[in-house]
Amino acid sequence: MKKSGRWSKKCSAHLSMKKKRRLAKFLAGLLVLILVGLASTYVLYTNLSKPAAGESDAVLFEIKSGDVLRNVAANLQDQGIVRSAIVVEITARLENLSGLKAGLFVLDKSWSVTEILMTLNDSTKTIVDTVRITFIEGDWARDFARKLSNLTSVEEQDLLELWNDEVFLREMIEQYEFLSTDILNPKTRIRLEGYLFPNTYEFFVSTNARDATIKLLNQTKRIYEKYKTQFEASELSVHEVFILASIVQFEASKPDDMKKVASVFLNRLKIDMPLQSSVTVCYSLYEYDSWKDCETNSGFESPYNTYKYRGLPVGPIMNPGEAAIIAVLEPADTDYYYFMADVYGDGTVYFAKTYAEHSANVQKYLKGR
Repeated sequence: MKKSGRWSKKCSAHLSMKKKRRLAKFLAGLLVLILVGLASTYVLYTNLSKPAAGESDAVLFEIKSGDVLRNVAANLQDQGIVRSAIVVEITARLENLSGLKAGLFVLDKSWSVTEILMTLNDSTKTIVDTVRITFIEGDWARDFARKLSNLTSVEEQDLLELWNDEVFLREMIEQYEFLSTDILNPKTRIRLEGYLFPNTYEFFVSTNARDATIKLLNQTKRIYEKYKTQFEASELSVHEVFILASIVQFEASKPDDMKKVASVFLNRLKIDMPLQSSVTVCYSLYEYDSWKDCETNSGFESPYNTYKYRGLPVGPIMNPGEAAIIAVLEPADTDYYYFMADVYGDGTVYFAKTYAEHSANVQKYLKGR
């Protein structure tokens, strides 16, 4: 009997240990699941808290009287200004930013959720009649149209159609000395491309396509009149200056480089040498993921492609700034016929007089990487 009792105690102790081990395993597994869940939630929250866009993209956003946080958060998500309405609600409560003001605001999709909420909590940030819009050097006409559409009552498509409307353009040609019938070439994609001067403007929110366009052209007129003597002295027509300036704008970023790049293209034009500018391929493609797409599609059929056709393209490929225009009007005096940018390094532009020198630069700064 004593032996049986001892055996019973041993069995009981053994079963107790097994239960403890099972419980320990269960608790360990539960802890792992909780930690994984918390980590996943944190990663998800972090990702959803990131700005909706990587680059600046300003838009109008309205909070109506009586709108509550949940409605505002949902509207922000629906309009693509934030990634998640839930994150907006959580952030607003955690950071005490629930005091939303009614009104019309300018928000930017590249802002953080906190920045957006801080703006919506500030009644001094509401718009009454006008809005400031910045167009940067190198913006395409469609970028101008999109920005105007985002921040005013003008529709993007209405602008693009107006900028190709022959009746309207002939009227503008009569009003602006820098415009000519050259812009009416039916092969051009957007006829006012290149003539929409990049700058910061103030527009009425209620503006229309015509008024907005005239404001842009008036600024181009001021630049033209500022350098009218140089325009008249140039061997190029005004239209050709804007075309080449748009290529120079796309190819270089520093004023000194722009003047040298302009000299390369002018030297090539003088001897009827193809410009072979990959940025004209970019505009030919119109949709591309990286500069490599432009380099590898030199055979793409387009009247803008300077690999396919000699001379200047049929029209500007973007809207150049003042520095690019000056570079074409007052280019550097060089014997260069080639150039390349160290895209894998600091962006330095290397110029060459011969193809052999150019090939050596490519091998050293591009293929050697």
